[in-house]
This record gives sequence, structure tokens and C-alpha cells, in this order.
Amino acid sequence: MSNYQELYRIAQDLAASTDGFLDIKGPGAGNHATNKFISALGKSANEQFKEDFSEKNICGSNSLAVDFYFPKDGVIVEVALGLRNPNTEYEKDILKAIMAKELGNEVRKLVFITKPGGIKKCNQPGRKAVKDWLLSSNQIEIEVLEL
Repeated sequence: MSNYQELYRIAQDLAASTDGFLDIKGPGAGNHATNKFISALGKSANEQFKEDFSEKNICGSNSLAVDFYFPKDGVIVEVALGLRNPNTEYEKDILKAIMAKELGNEVRKLVFITKPGGIKKCNQPGRKAVKDWLLSSNQIEIEVLEL
């Protein structure tokens, strides 16, 4: 099992043990719940991997950081729980992957971990076109995993 797949397994376990995880909470409460989830996921991942792969600044001298980066695998993981929504950070996360790659970091795959509905949303024409372009122009594959 690769590191990102192990991270996904940890996220699944954490989501299953979080009361009301799939509930729609709205702005404010939803952001707080997401931050709490990502923090707990980072802590659990650190314990599992015995190394900190979270919040990596691989996009240059700016404030952009990826949620998780596994350099040996060339995989960035973004926890994008609201990916099913119309307005998300999908394109911004793709930009971070391109920037990281252009700065010499190994990036072959961008993985999104999301709530149910994210895969369907990412298969809509606009997002699918961006996904196809990213692969053909930058050799970065996108994979969407639902909790």
C-alpha cells in the first residue's frame, strides 16, 4: 500500500469515528470542522508514518502549502471535503501542484480526499477538461477519493 493510500485509510477511519462527519454544516461551522479533521488526520498520519508529511511548503517562497506531500511517491494529497460544491479550491490546488513541479519537486499525482459527491462533480465537463489538460500538459494525474 502506498503512503497516500495509507493516508486515505486513516482518513476513512477518522471520518467513520467522527459523529456528523457527513452533515452539511455551512460556512464557519464547516470550516471549523474541516480544520479539526485535517489537524487530527495530520496527527494520526505522523504517528503512522513516523514522519511529518503534512503542510509542506513546496510551492516556492509564498504562503501556499499542500496538505500532504509524499516526495518518494511524487504525490500531493489535498483534503478537499467540499469538492462536491460549485466553488472550491480545485483549481488552486492544481496550481500548487504545477508550481511545486516547476520548482523541481517530484509531482506525478494530485490526490483529492473528499466527501461523497466529489467524484461526480470532478467528472463534469469543466473540471474534467482541467484534469485532462493537467495530465497532457504537465504529466500530473488527478485521483479523487471519497470518504
